[in-house]
Amino acid sequence: MAENTLKEAVLYEPLENAKVRCNLCNWRCLIDEGKAGHCQVRENIGGKLYSLNYHKLCSANPDPIEKKPLFHFQPASKSFSIAAPGCNFQCVFCQNWQISQMAIEEKKIDGHKLEPKRVIEFALSSGCKNIAYTYTEPTVFMELAADCGKIAKQKGLANVFVSNGYMTKEAIDFASEWLDGINVDLKAFSEDYYKNFCKAKLEPVLETIDYIANHTKIWMEITTLVVPGQNDSDEELKQIADFLIKTCGPDMPWHISRFYPQYKYTESPPTPVGALQRAYDIAKAAGLHYVYIGNLRSLKGENTYCPKCESLLIEREGFYVMKNIVKNGCCPGCNEKIAGFELT
Repeated sequence: MAENTLKEAVLYEPLENAKVRCNLCNWRCLIDEGKAGHCQVRENIGGKLYSLNYHKLCSANPDPIEKKPLFHFQPASKSFSIAAPGCNFQCVFCQNWQISQMAIEEKKIDGHKLEPKRVIEFALSSGCKNIAYTYTEPTVFMELAADCGKIAKQKGLANVFVSNGYMTKEAIDFASEWLDGINVDLKAFSEDYYKNFCKAKLEPVLETIDYIANHTKIWMEITTLVVPGQNDSDEELKQIADFLIKTCGPDMPWHISRFYPQYKYTESPPTPVGALQRAYDIAKAAGLHYVYIGNLRSLKGENTYCPKCESLLIEREGFYVMKNIVKNGCCPGCNEKIAGFELT
């Protein structure tokens, strides 16, 4: 590929013998000249690292922000959702594998060139309040996200990531000026699970969650896909809840999502409804204030309740808000502050 058709990467360092070190995600790939990193969308060309997916937008459309899912950040708003091909994980149950694994499995990076300015124009014309970098891992298209994000802020739009949480501290700091919210997948609480199902590691994700919660102003929510027989034991669910409380505090929203057979992992049935309710009860008993059941229509698992007086504050059906009585970021009944709503 000609260098003038590519975007030079951010967060890398040139080394001897034309090698480069990518410091964007926690693989911290050491990349020889002519080779690509773990994600296959960042390539060393002549001793410089280039993004191969900057001009390869593969998705761009408005979504409810609740679909991310973000329930405490600009609720009921529309989110202009964009993606470029690539991922630094290889999850066997990925629901967007056609675009996330394209560069790894098919050795191609397909998409369309759309300048950041045009992305923001489309977002504004469709009535969106924020840009979501989603569907694939936004860390590996950080260059495009950054250029869009800076313009979005100038135009009064917020920016949110939907991420696997494998970015480095340097990447979080790099994005912190324009990134307002993030949903991080905490896929399990065991290294074996991450190794076997995602070809990744748990510890960097825990470090990311800790760093965002305690060293940035980025609003964060957590999602865990509950896979039957793999990460659904009472012990592991309690470990996740306890970690979130200890690291982030009891106001951290936790989305417990139903698994459906996808991609290379089709031998398991969908998560039983009872297992999701059990996970919900474990999380609430542990002390988390805001727990949600995702990928399943339920009587209360999608709603937001006041953690003090238990009043129904936000009623949802699927990804849509049917009622929202939060006033000035507080419960109108008891005046309890509702986490995240000062950002909306």
